[in-house]
Amino acid sequence: IEGAPYLKKEHYPIFDCANKCGAKGERYIHAHGHIKMMAAAQPFLSGAISKTINLPNEAKVDEIKDCYQLSWTLGLKANALYRDGCKLSQPLSTKSDAKEEADEKLESVEEVLGEAANVKLSDLTAEQVLEAAMAIIERSQDTSFMRQLSRVVQKKSLPFKRRGYTQKASIDGQTVFVRTGEYEDGTLGEIFVDMHKEGATFRSLMNCFAIAVSVGLQYGVPLEEYVEKFTFTRFEPAGMVAGHANIKSATSIIDYIFRMLGYEYLNRTDLVHIITEQQGVGNQFDDSDQNPDETNVYEPGKPVAADNTSGAKKQMSMSVDLSMGVQSDAPSCNVCGHTTIRSGTCYKCLNCGNSMGCS
Repeated sequence: IEGAPYLKKEHYPIFDCANKCGAKGERYIHAHGHIKMMAAAQPFLSGAISKTINLPNEAKVDEIKDCYQLSWTLGLKANALYRDGCKLSQPLSTKSDAKEEADEKLESVEEVLGEAANVKLSDLTAEQVLEAAMAIIERSQDTSFMRQLSRVVQKKSLPFKRRGYTQKASIDGQTVFVRTGEYEDGTLGEIFVDMHKEGATFRSLMNCFAIAVSVGLQYGVPLEEYVEKFTFTRFEPAGMVAGHANIKSATSIIDYIFRMLGYEYLNRTDLVHIITEQQGVGNQFDDSDQNPDETNVYEPGKPVAADNTSGAKKQMSMSVDLSMGVQSDAPSCNVCGHTTIRSGTCYKCLNCGNSMGCS
Protein backbone atom coordinates (compact mmCIF):
# COMPACT_ATOMS: atom_id res chain seq x y z
CA ILE A 1 0.00 0.00 0.00
CA GLU A 2 3.03 2.25 -0.17
CA GLY A 3 2.11 5.31 -2.18
CA ALA A 4 -1.62 4.81 -1.67
CA PRO A 5 -3.64 8.05 -1.68
CA TYR A 6 -4.82 9.58 1.61
CA LEU A 7 -2.37 7.40 3.60
CA LYS A 8 0.21 9.34 5.60
CA LYS A 9 3.80 8.11 5.66
CA GLU A 10 3.90 8.21 9.45
CA HIS A 11 1.21 5.53 9.43
CA TYR A 12 3.20 3.15 7.19
CA PRO A 13 4.70 1.17 10.14
CA ILE A 14 1.19 0.02 11.12
CA PHE A 15 0.93 -1.94 7.87
CA ASP A 16 4.48 -3.34 7.78
CA CYS A 17 4.74 -7.08 7.13
CA ALA A 18 7.45 -9.72 7.45
CA ASN A 19 8.35 -9.35 3.75
CA LYS A 20 8.25 -6.61 1.17
CA CYS A 21 4.73 -6.35 -0.17
CA GLY A 22 3.95 -6.13 -3.85
CA ALA A 23 6.17 -5.31 -6.77
CA LYS A 24 6.96 -1.79 -5.53
CA GLY A 25 6.99 -2.30 -1.76
CA GLU A 26 10.22 -1.53 0.11
CA ARG A 27 9.14 -1.62 3.77
CA TYR A 28 9.23 -4.71 6.00
CA ILE A 29 9.71 -5.61 9.67
CA HIS A 30 13.42 -5.89 10.45
CA ALA A 31 14.67 -9.24 11.75
CA HIS A 32 15.66 -7.59 15.03
CA GLY A 33 12.02 -6.63 15.53
CA HIS A 34 11.01 -10.30 15.37
CA ILE A 35 13.76 -11.25 17.81
CA LYS A 36 12.90 -8.53 20.34
CA MET A 37 9.22 -9.51 20.26
CA MET A 38 10.15 -13.13 20.99
CA ALA A 39 12.51 -12.04 23.76
CA ALA A 40 9.65 -10.22 25.49
CA ALA A 41 7.61 -13.43 25.62
CA GLN A 42 10.45 -15.90 26.31
CA PRO A 43 10.57 -15.46 30.15
CA PHE A 44 6.97 -16.62 30.39
CA LEU A 45 7.54 -19.85 28.40
CA SER A 46 9.32 -23.01 29.51
CA GLY A 47 10.30 -24.07 26.00
CA ALA A 48 11.54 -22.39 22.86
CA ILE A 49 9.36 -20.29 20.57
CA SER A 50 8.55 -21.68 17.15
CA LYS A 51 8.47 -18.60 14.96
CA THR A 52 10.11 -17.77 11.65
CA ILE A 53 12.40 -14.75 11.60
CA ASN A 54 12.12 -13.39 8.08
CA LEU A 55 14.97 -11.67 6.29
CA PRO A 56 14.96 -10.12 2.83
CA ASN A 57 16.60 -11.82 -0.14
CA GLU A 58 19.54 -9.41 -0.09
CA ALA A 59 20.47 -10.25 3.55
CA LYS A 60 24.23 -10.81 4.03
CA VAL A 61 26.20 -13.22 6.21
CA ASP A 62 26.95 -10.50 8.76
CA GLU A 63 23.24 -9.82 9.22
CA ILE A 64 22.63 -13.52 9.90
CA LYS A 65 25.47 -13.45 12.43
CA ASP A 66 23.99 -10.40 14.15
CA CYS A 67 20.60 -12.13 14.45
CA TYR A 68 22.12 -15.13 16.23
CA GLN A 69 24.18 -12.85 18.46
CA LEU A 70 21.15 -10.77 19.44
CA SER A 71 19.06 -13.89 20.11
CA TRP A 72 21.74 -15.21 22.48
CA THR A 73 22.11 -11.85 24.20
CA LEU A 74 18.35 -11.53 24.84
CA GLY A 75 18.06 -15.10 26.14
CA LEU A 76 16.12 -16.79 23.35
CA LYS A 77 16.25 -20.58 23.51
CA ALA A 78 15.97 -20.98 19.71
CA ASN A 79 15.40 -19.05 16.56
CA ALA A 80 14.50 -19.95 12.97
CA LEU A 81 16.00 -17.63 10.39
CA TYR A 82 14.67 -17.66 6.85
CA ARG A 83 16.03 -15.58 4.00
CA ASP A 84 13.50 -14.92 1.25
CA GLY A 85 14.23 -17.08 -1.79
CA CYS A 86 16.83 -19.31 -0.13
CA LYS A 87 14.95 -22.48 -1.16
CA LEU A 88 14.01 -23.74 -4.61
CA SER A 89 10.37 -23.54 -3.58
CA GLN A 90 8.63 -21.73 -0.75
CA PRO A 91 4.97 -21.55 0.31
CA LEU A 92 4.89 -17.76 0.59
CA SER A 93 6.01 -15.42 -2.16
CA THR A 94 5.09 -11.84 -3.00
CA LYS A 95 6.34 -12.13 -6.58
CA SER A 96 4.59 -13.70 -9.54
CA ASP A 97 6.57 -16.09 -11.72
CA ALA A 98 4.17 -15.45 -14.58
CA LYS A 99 4.83 -11.72 -14.34
CA GLU A 100 8.59 -12.29 -14.38
CA GLU A 101 8.24 -14.45 -17.48
CA ALA A 102 6.08 -11.79 -19.10
CA ASP A 103 8.70 -9.15 -18.28
CA GLU A 104 11.40 -11.27 -19.88
CA LYS A 105 9.28 -11.76 -23.00
CA LEU A 106 8.55 -8.06 -23.23
CA GLU A 107 12.22 -7.18 -22.78
CA SER A 108 13.19 -9.59 -25.55
CA VAL A 109 10.57 -8.06 -27.83
CA GLU A 110 11.78 -4.55 -27.00
CA GLU A 111 15.35 -5.57 -27.81
CA VAL A 112 14.25 -6.86 -31.20
CA LEU A 113 11.99 -3.95 -32.03
CA GLY A 114 14.04 -1.14 -30.51
CA GLU A 115 12.34 2.15 -29.75
CA ALA A 116 8.70 2.27 -30.80
CA ALA A 117 9.17 5.59 -32.58
CA ASN A 118 11.66 4.06 -35.01
CA VAL A 119 9.64 0.95 -35.82
CA LYS A 120 7.34 0.63 -38.80
CA LEU A 121 4.40 -1.70 -38.54
CA SER A 122 5.22 -3.07 -41.98
CA ASP A 123 8.61 -4.23 -40.67
CA LEU A 124 7.11 -6.39 -37.90
CA THR A 125 6.71 -10.11 -38.40
CA ALA A 126 3.65 -12.01 -37.26
CA GLU A 127 5.73 -13.81 -34.62
CA GLN A 128 6.94 -10.51 -33.13
CA VAL A 129 3.42 -9.09 -32.95
CA LEU A 130 2.05 -12.25 -31.31
CA GLU A 131 4.91 -12.40 -28.82
CA ALA A 132 4.42 -8.76 -27.85
CA ALA A 133 0.65 -9.25 -27.51
CA MET A 134 1.11 -12.31 -25.27
CA ALA A 135 3.57 -10.41 -23.08
CA ILE A 136 1.15 -7.50 -22.69
CA ILE A 137 -1.71 -9.86 -21.83
CA GLU A 138 0.35 -11.58 -19.12
CA ARG A 139 1.44 -8.22 -17.66
CA SER A 140 -2.03 -6.69 -17.75
CA GLN A 141 -4.00 -6.55 -14.51
CA ASP A 142 -7.39 -6.47 -16.23
CA THR A 143 -9.02 -7.92 -19.32
CA SER A 144 -9.47 -4.69 -21.26
CA PHE A 145 -6.58 -5.37 -23.64
CA MET A 146 -7.70 -8.95 -24.10
CA ARG A 147 -11.21 -7.80 -25.00
CA GLN A 148 -9.80 -5.29 -27.47
CA LEU A 149 -7.58 -7.98 -28.96
CA SER A 150 -10.54 -10.32 -29.43
CA ARG A 151 -12.11 -7.77 -31.74
CA VAL A 152 -9.12 -8.08 -34.06
CA VAL A 153 -9.63 -11.83 -34.45
CA GLN A 154 -11.67 -12.39 -37.58
CA LYS A 155 -14.03 -15.23 -38.25
CA LYS A 156 -12.61 -17.74 -40.71
CA SER A 157 -15.71 -18.69 -42.65
CA LEU A 158 -15.93 -21.89 -44.63
CA PRO A 159 -16.23 -21.82 -48.42
CA PHE A 160 -19.74 -22.04 -49.86
CA LYS A 161 -18.91 -25.45 -51.30
CA ARG A 162 -17.22 -27.49 -48.61
CA ARG A 163 -16.30 -31.05 -47.93
CA GLY A 164 -17.29 -33.17 -44.97
CA TYR A 165 -19.05 -36.38 -44.13
CA THR A 166 -22.25 -37.62 -42.53
CA GLN A 167 -22.17 -40.28 -39.82
CA LYS A 168 -25.33 -42.13 -38.85
CA ALA A 169 -25.47 -44.00 -35.58
CA SER A 170 -27.93 -45.15 -32.95
CA ILE A 171 -27.44 -44.50 -29.23
CA ASP A 172 -29.69 -46.63 -27.05
CA GLY A 173 -32.18 -46.77 -29.92
CA GLN A 174 -32.04 -43.03 -30.66
CA THR A 175 -30.85 -42.31 -34.21
CA VAL A 176 -28.29 -39.52 -34.52
CA PHE A 177 -26.89 -37.93 -37.68
CA VAL A 178 -23.68 -35.90 -37.32
CA ARG A 179 -22.62 -33.87 -40.35
CA THR A 180 -19.32 -32.02 -40.58
CA GLY A 181 -17.97 -29.19 -42.71
CA GLU A 182 -14.25 -28.88 -43.41
CA TYR A 183 -11.81 -26.26 -44.58
CA GLU A 184 -9.72 -26.88 -47.67
CA ASP A 185 -6.89 -28.23 -45.51
CA GLY A 186 -9.19 -30.87 -44.02
CA THR A 187 -9.58 -29.32 -40.56
CA LEU A 188 -13.01 -29.19 -38.94
CA GLY A 189 -14.97 -25.96 -39.31
CA GLU A 190 -18.58 -26.77 -38.40
CA ILE A 191 -20.90 -29.53 -37.22
CA PHE A 192 -24.61 -30.24 -37.58
CA VAL A 193 -26.55 -32.61 -35.32
CA ASP A 194 -29.87 -34.13 -36.36
CA MET A 195 -31.89 -36.66 -34.41
CA HIS A 196 -34.78 -38.90 -35.32
CA LYS A 197 -37.25 -38.76 -32.43
CA GLU A 198 -36.28 -35.68 -30.48
CA GLY A 199 -38.87 -33.12 -29.44
CA ALA A 200 -38.93 -29.49 -30.48
CA THR A 201 -37.11 -28.28 -27.37
CA PHE A 202 -34.34 -30.86 -27.54
CA ARG A 203 -33.95 -30.31 -31.28
CA SER A 204 -33.53 -26.58 -30.76
CA LEU A 205 -31.01 -27.09 -27.96
CA MET A 206 -28.91 -29.45 -30.08
CA ASN A 207 -29.04 -27.05 -33.04
CA CYS A 208 -27.95 -24.12 -30.87
CA PHE A 209 -25.18 -26.24 -29.35
CA ALA A 210 -23.91 -27.21 -32.81
CA ILE A 211 -23.99 -23.57 -33.93
CA ALA A 212 -22.06 -22.47 -30.84
CA VAL A 213 -19.38 -25.11 -31.43
CA SER A 214 -19.16 -24.20 -35.11
CA VAL A 215 -18.74 -20.49 -34.37
CA GLY A 216 -16.03 -21.29 -31.84
CA LEU A 217 -14.16 -23.44 -34.35
CA GLN A 218 -14.33 -20.69 -36.96
CA TYR A 219 -12.95 -18.15 -34.47
CA GLY A 220 -9.98 -20.38 -33.67
CA VAL A 221 -11.05 -22.39 -30.62
CA PRO A 222 -9.03 -25.64 -30.82
CA LEU A 223 -11.03 -28.81 -31.36
CA GLU A 224 -8.89 -30.37 -28.62
CA GLU A 225 -10.53 -28.07 -26.07
CA TYR A 226 -14.03 -29.18 -27.07
CA VAL A 227 -13.02 -32.85 -26.98
CA GLU A 228 -11.52 -32.55 -23.49
CA LYS A 229 -14.51 -30.62 -22.13
CA PHE A 230 -17.38 -32.68 -23.52
CA THR A 231 -16.22 -36.31 -23.61
CA PHE A 232 -17.55 -38.52 -20.80
CA THR A 233 -20.51 -36.23 -20.04
CA ARG A 234 -23.39 -38.32 -18.70
CA PHE A 235 -27.09 -37.93 -19.46
CA GLU A 236 -29.81 -39.78 -21.34
CA PRO A 237 -29.98 -41.14 -23.97
CA ALA A 238 -26.86 -43.17 -23.29
CA GLY A 239 -25.72 -46.73 -23.74
CA MET A 240 -24.82 -48.99 -26.63
CA VAL A 241 -23.88 -47.39 -29.96
CA ALA A 242 -24.82 -49.08 -33.23
CA GLY A 243 -23.67 -47.93 -36.65
CA HIS A 244 -20.17 -46.71 -35.86
CA ALA A 245 -17.23 -48.96 -36.62
CA ASN A 246 -15.12 -47.84 -33.66
CA ILE A 247 -17.40 -46.44 -30.93
CA LYS A 248 -19.59 -49.04 -29.27
CA SER A 249 -20.94 -47.20 -26.22
CA ALA A 250 -21.35 -43.61 -25.08
CA THR A 251 -22.38 -41.91 -21.86
CA SER A 252 -24.44 -39.31 -23.76
CA ILE A 253 -25.05 -37.94 -27.24
CA ILE A 254 -22.50 -35.18 -26.60
CA ASP A 255 -19.98 -37.76 -25.45
CA TYR A 256 -20.52 -39.74 -28.67
CA ILE A 257 -20.18 -36.66 -30.90
CA PHE A 258 -16.85 -35.57 -29.47
CA ARG A 259 -15.50 -39.10 -29.25
CA MET A 260 -16.17 -39.37 -32.96
CA LEU A 261 -14.70 -35.94 -33.80
CA GLY A 262 -11.65 -36.59 -31.64
CA TYR A 263 -11.04 -39.90 -33.38
CA GLU A 264 -11.66 -38.69 -36.91
CA TYR A 265 -9.83 -35.34 -36.77
CA LEU A 266 -7.33 -35.71 -33.90
CA ASN A 267 -6.58 -39.44 -34.14
CA ARG A 268 -7.63 -39.89 -30.49
CA THR A 269 -7.64 -43.67 -30.43
CA ASP A 270 -8.00 -43.58 -26.64
CA LEU A 271 -11.60 -42.45 -27.04
CA VAL A 272 -12.81 -45.41 -29.13
CA HIS A 273 -13.35 -49.06 -28.29
CA ILE A 274 -12.19 -50.69 -31.54
CA ILE A 275 -9.06 -49.36 -33.22
CA THR A 276 -8.74 -49.81 -36.97
CA GLU A 277 -6.43 -48.32 -39.56
CA GLN A 278 -7.69 -44.92 -40.59
CA GLN A 279 -7.48 -43.99 -44.26
CA GLY A 280 -7.35 -40.35 -43.27
CA VAL A 281 -9.34 -37.78 -41.35
CA GLY A 282 -12.47 -35.90 -42.14
CA ASN A 283 -13.89 -36.87 -45.51
CA GLN A 284 -11.98 -40.17 -45.57
CA PHE A 285 -14.36 -42.65 -43.94
CA ASP A 286 -14.25 -46.33 -43.15
CA ASP A 287 -16.70 -48.34 -45.24
CA SER A 288 -16.06 -51.62 -43.47
CA ASP A 289 -19.68 -51.76 -42.33
CA GLN A 290 -20.89 -51.62 -45.94
CA ASN A 291 -19.00 -54.80 -46.92
CA PRO A 292 -19.27 -57.16 -43.95
CA ASP A 293 -18.27 -60.18 -46.05
CA GLU A 294 -14.81 -58.78 -46.81
CA THR A 295 -13.21 -59.74 -43.51
CA ASN A 296 -9.96 -61.50 -42.74
CA VAL A 297 -10.55 -65.03 -41.47
CA TYR A 298 -8.20 -67.67 -40.15
CA GLU A 299 -7.17 -70.29 -42.71
CA PRO A 300 -6.35 -73.59 -40.99
CA GLY A 301 -3.97 -74.75 -43.74
CA LYS A 302 -1.41 -72.02 -43.12
CA PRO A 303 1.35 -72.54 -40.52
CA VAL A 304 1.55 -70.18 -37.59
CA ALA A 305 4.89 -69.02 -36.17
CA ALA A 306 5.60 -70.09 -32.62
CA ASP A 307 5.60 -67.47 -29.90
CA ASN A 308 9.07 -67.19 -28.37
CA THR A 309 7.99 -64.66 -25.76
CA SER A 310 9.19 -65.56 -22.28
CA GLY A 311 6.78 -66.10 -19.41
CA ALA A 312 7.72 -62.83 -17.71
CA LYS A 313 7.15 -60.87 -20.89
CA LYS A 314 3.81 -62.60 -21.44
CA GLN A 315 2.70 -61.73 -17.91
CA MET A 316 3.77 -58.11 -18.40
CA SER A 317 1.93 -57.99 -21.72
CA MET A 318 -1.23 -59.33 -20.09
CA SER A 319 -1.04 -56.73 -17.32
CA VAL A 320 -0.58 -53.97 -19.90
CA ASP A 321 -3.56 -55.25 -21.88
CA LEU A 322 -5.69 -55.25 -18.73
CA SER A 323 -4.61 -51.73 -17.82
CA MET A 324 -5.44 -50.54 -21.32
CA GLY A 325 -8.95 -51.88 -20.84
CA VAL A 326 -9.59 -49.44 -17.99
CA GLN A 327 -11.00 -46.22 -19.43
CA SER A 328 -12.32 -43.13 -17.75
CA ASP A 329 -15.85 -43.95 -18.91
CA ALA A 330 -15.84 -47.37 -17.24
CA PRO A 331 -18.58 -47.60 -14.59
CA SER A 332 -18.02 -48.83 -11.05
CA CYS A 333 -19.01 -52.37 -10.18
CA ASN A 334 -22.56 -52.53 -8.81
CA VAL A 335 -21.51 -55.23 -6.33
CA CYS A 336 -18.19 -54.11 -4.80
CA GLY A 337 -17.67 -50.63 -6.27
CA HIS A 338 -14.34 -51.52 -7.91
CA THR A 339 -13.49 -49.96 -11.29
CA THR A 340 -14.51 -52.30 -14.10
CA ILE A 341 -12.76 -53.02 -17.38
CA ARG A 342 -14.24 -53.48 -20.82
CA SER A 343 -14.99 -57.04 -21.90
CA GLY A 344 -16.24 -56.92 -25.46
CA THR A 345 -19.26 -54.65 -25.40
CA CYS A 346 -19.79 -55.11 -21.65
CA TYR A 347 -17.84 -54.52 -18.44
CA LYS A 348 -16.45 -56.97 -15.93
CA CYS A 349 -14.99 -56.52 -12.46
CA LEU A 350 -11.55 -57.98 -11.75
CA ASN A 351 -12.10 -57.65 -8.00
CA CYS A 352 -15.22 -59.77 -7.47
CA GLY A 353 -15.75 -61.29 -10.93
CA ASN A 354 -19.12 -59.63 -11.48
CA SER A 355 -20.17 -59.05 -15.09
CA MET A 356 -22.34 -56.05 -15.85
CA GLY A 357 -24.85 -56.59 -18.62
CA CYS A 358 -23.45 -59.89 -19.94
CA SER A 359 -23.78 -63.49 -18.82
